[in-house]
Amino acid sequence: MPADLIPRLSAALARPGDGSSDFDLNPGTVLPAGRKLRPAGVLVAVDLARGDPRLILTKRSSALKHHPGQIAFPGGKQDDTDADVTATALREAQEEIGLPPDLPRILGTLPVHETVTSFAVTPVVAVLERGFDPVAEPGEVDEVFSVPLAHVLNPANYVVESRIWRGTRRYYFAVPYGPYYIWGATARMLRGLAARMSE
Repeated sequence: MPADLIPRLSAALARPGDGSSDFDLNPGTVLPAGRKLRPAGVLVAVDLARGDPRLILTKRSSALKHHPGQIAFPGGKQDDTDADVTATALREAQEEIGLPPDLPRILGTLPVHETVTSFAVTPVVAVLERGFDPVAEPGEVDEVFSVPLAHVLNPANYVVESRIWRGTRRYYFAVPYGPYYIWGATARMLRGLAARMSE
């Protein structure tokens, strides 16, 4: 592990900057003025226990109603019982991948990301300095896997792609890795982290 990785991540998270959204690459999108966004938290967990730093991701269950089969961070919507979005991210990571909540060392958060499904998602960045055995939550997660952190921190690995959504061509970031097609909100949040790390 690069000795300066944790200080570099912490410094990147401390830099001021605007949030992001699923509409960043679609400037013509008109969002309703009075829209209500629901708070959510996701855990951007970097595993330092197995040599080169790796980012932990999930492949959502193909049986889910929303975003089936997509690559995502562990996380979800904030419950009334959660103290804050960091608590949400830790609770969801425990439920979805069996991550003990006392294991992640929280470094900070990225600015809020607005999704097309009306969530205000806070990415909570953490490092894992001890290993754990992931357990995928049946019905929610088909697979828990990891990709090299260096891959997603390299802006050159990102591409802009598009598809037709609700009758309009919509553009989005993707950062494919092997058999994993990482795109949409997950790729956009990672692209924001990559940009901060390269500053």
